Amino acid sequence: MRIVSLLFLSATALYVGAVGLLAAFQRSLIYPGASLPGAPIAADPPEGVQSFGLRTGDGETLRALWRPPEPGCGVVLTFHGNGSRPEPHAARFTAGPWAASGWGVLAIAYRGYPGSTGSPSEDGLLADGEAAYREVARRAPGAPILLHGHSLGTGVAAALARGHAALGLYLEAPFDSMAAMVRLRFPLAPPGLLLDTYRSDERLAGATIPVLIVHGLSDPVIPASFGRRLAEAVGQAAHFEAVPGDHVSILGTSDGKAEAFFRGRIEARCLPSTAE
Repeated sequence: MRIVSLLFLSATALYVGAVGLLAAFQRSLIYPGASLPGAPIAADPPEGVQSFGLRTGDGETLRALWRPPEPGCGVVLTFHGNGSRPEPHAARFTAGPWAASGWGVLAIAYRGYPGSTGSPSEDGLLADGEAAYREVARRAPGAPILLHGHSLGTGVAAALARGHAALGLYLEAPFDSMAAMVRLRFPLAPPGLLLDTYRSDERLAGATIPVLIVHGLSDPVIPASFGRRLAEAVGQAAHFEAVPGDHVSILGTSDGKAEAFFRGRIEARCLPSTAE
């Protein structure tokens, strides 16, 4: 009996210790890109893109990349994943079908990520998103805004869509909530442990703007079922597209379709200088 009690106490101590570590380091797990303050920053932004410091409402300065739209065209406001940076998205949305149709782009590095001040949290990243949205409106008054996000960035884009005018949402490899992600990875963790819940399912429930969700069938980071659940939470405004690929290889694979669809919702006449 004494041995059983000792085993129980040992298991309890291990569990409590593991939960304590998870609680203490949860934001390091959610925001791994912010744990590399010395990570190199691209010396030059993509061609035609301006790099500048964007001030947030609570006093942080974000590294931001901007290219203006052609007259009457839209702007992609894009948010990267938790281990990524803004340069790949800035390059992507200033090339291919986006460039050919005159889109502009604003991409930011979240607070605490290389080149930006502060420390990441859900409230902090949502403040970053607010600052980015206001900056697009300031730099391109009246330009239609398409909200885009990959992985963690889908949580920021989803939050912005609530209460802000937008053409729609273009979400790649999204989750329905961070709480669901924790249950998947740490099923024994207490449900009240999580500080940053990112309830995209609640924020987008009953959305009236179109929501295009693209998810890789072989995604080992966020299963495609999470994207499908988010689409179900959105309702009729959502279009869910499962495609071959993993968490990263799917990026941009549906750009042609997405660009044409969202461009079709722009009422103003768009006259890109690159058009044939």
